Amino acid sequence: MENGWVVVYSSNKLHLAKLAKALLEENQFECVLLDKRDSLYITLGEAEVFVRDRDVLKAKFILDRKEL
Repeated sequence: MENGWVVVYSSNKLHLAKLAKALLEENQFECVLLDKRDSLYITLGEAEVFVRDRDVLKAKFILDRKEL
């Protein structure tokens, strides 16, 4: 990932990462989902949600309130 992006959520369960991304997009955050899970063994690795570095605190606050 290029500079200026920070991971605010990661999980080995893709559906939870997609839920976190949707929640952030609903709150007008620019975000990206990067699936780093192994294609053969989907339980290995993480799916990560990134936001711009200026939005990290607000994004983490929103995700913490929803307890994902």
